[in-house]
Amino acid sequence: MDPVIIVGAGPVGLTLALALARQEVPTVVLDEGPGKEEPRPARTAVLRPDTAALLERLTGTALDHHGVRWTGWRSMRRRQVVSEIAFAPDEPAPVHIAQHVISGLLRAAAADQPLVEIAADSRLDSIEQEPSGVTAHTRGPNGTYWRGSYLAGCDGTRSTVRKLQDIRFPGRTAVERHAVAALRTELPWTDQALLHRMPPWRSSGPFAGEVTARPLPDGAWRLDWLLPPGKDLVTPELLVARIRETLAGWTDGATPAYDLLDTGVHTVHHRLARRWRDGRVFLAGDAAHLLGALGTQGLDEGLRDADNLAWKLASAWHHGPHEALLDSYQAERRAVVAARLRATDQALPGLRGGGGLRHIVPGTARGHDALLTDGHLGRGALGAPGAYTASPLAPRHLQGEIPVDTPCGAPVTDVQVTAEDGSFVRLRDRLGRGTLLVLLIAPGTGVWDRKHWVSAGVMPRLAAAVTALPHPAELLVAESYPGAPAHSVLLVRPDGHLVTALTGVRPADLYAAAEATVGGAVEEGVGVEAGVR
Repeated sequence: MDPVIIVGAGPVGLTLALALARQEVPTVVLDEGPGKEEPRPARTAVLRPDTAALLERLTGTALDHHGVRWTGWRSMRRRQVVSEIAFAPDEPAPVHIAQHVISGLLRAAAADQPLVEIAADSRLDSIEQEPSGVTAHTRGPNGTYWRGSYLAGCDGTRSTVRKLQDIRFPGRTAVERHAVAALRTELPWTDQALLHRMPPWRSSGPFAGEVTARPLPDGAWRLDWLLPPGKDLVTPELLVARIRETLAGWTDGATPAYDLLDTGVHTVHHRLARRWRDGRVFLAGDAAHLLGALGTQGLDEGLRDADNLAWKLASAWHHGPHEALLDSYQAERRAVVAARLRATDQALPGLRGGGGLRHIVPGTARGHDALLTDGHLGRGALGAPGAYTASPLAPRHLQGEIPVDTPCGAPVTDVQVTAEDGSFVRLRDRLGRGTLLVLLIAPGTGVWDRKHWVSAGVMPRLAAAVTALPHPAELLVAESYPGAPAHSVLLVRPDGHLVTALTGVRPADLYAAAEATVGGAVEEGVGVEAGVR
């Protein structure tokens, strides 16, 4: 079968390619550029725990070695600390990392993956779809025709794929603007991010009253100053004056020594593509959506797009297309991003001086700071990973369904589990393999070798039920899971979202839930009688 064509070799496109390769699907990545990304220290990303874990799985590299995992977060208003959060060493925390470093790690992993081919200097100029596949033509030194089973447009804000498919991209322009500087200096705190609103020192030039400081490796920092609405020019002289003023204000004295590494102006747009699927063509990342105001991170959502799309394309590639499963990509991901955009747009007037949040927050600066903290830390309506509660893949009317601390459709909590080979691993390590995960909660199993309990109690019956599911599945065992009683069974999607939690071993409910998860009724010849293929 033909490979999947991926247009765009940024973090989202490379993540999708590696996620598909992890599920034994070949890809061709069409890279418009020369095959490498220019280092830009001021262009960075804050990754939440779920997206950081995704990149670590795909690259085999701990991101702590290349970025900074925050030890804490501090929110200040004038000279007062409004809130301070400290992350425990074993607690999930955001990771701040330069985007060119992310791309470099992904490119290195792709170079070692025989199922991924990267075609540099390949600019897309046409797409033709047929019932059996898609053909893409590129121009440039390596211009040629490429034949694929599906095509994913991960080619950014000005997506050629989106334009060729005539997909509208409505929204708002310049929702926020920030002046950005990456510099190396010594601040009174380390590895802790800071949001400072209305700092007490005198402002100079076209700057609003908000600045953010986020640590990078080797003593470097990224500083972002919110700019007021409009198109006021930020000159180098104004930016240097603001850097010196800010650093002096934070150190209560003269400006400390610093090395300026990079500067820029970051403009946030809010846009959402009308369609994310057109036949065998899909959109992901900035090609499908733009967001990022109030501390939210667009790359996070792009990586979640890739994770969601990968297992569905892999299922179609291996087992034949199932339209309901492929359609669910747009239904799930577009709904989550649309909700994030709505929440941010509702918050903007109040947080930026319009007073439009009085019905949500009683006009307090502390409440506004809490909302901004949510955006920066990946919490609440502004930042938490989306839950597919209204997914068309959600099972209905299960007799034995029970509530746990994770709502159905939300990302599962990362707990230690025992794998089928008897090894102890993290639950997130088993994601992204294209298989469903069936998790039995069995207190006490962690202190015994698997061979002593694999044939005891409910295990034989559960193992038989897992073997009969309409999609490949892996049986895992955990000592505990938040809110789950002993002997309950959780079904988890390949991208780590909870399908359901059942009380005990209920083969009929488990089968019905698995069938719904892969798009409904399965193809003829696949099911309980035929087993897993």
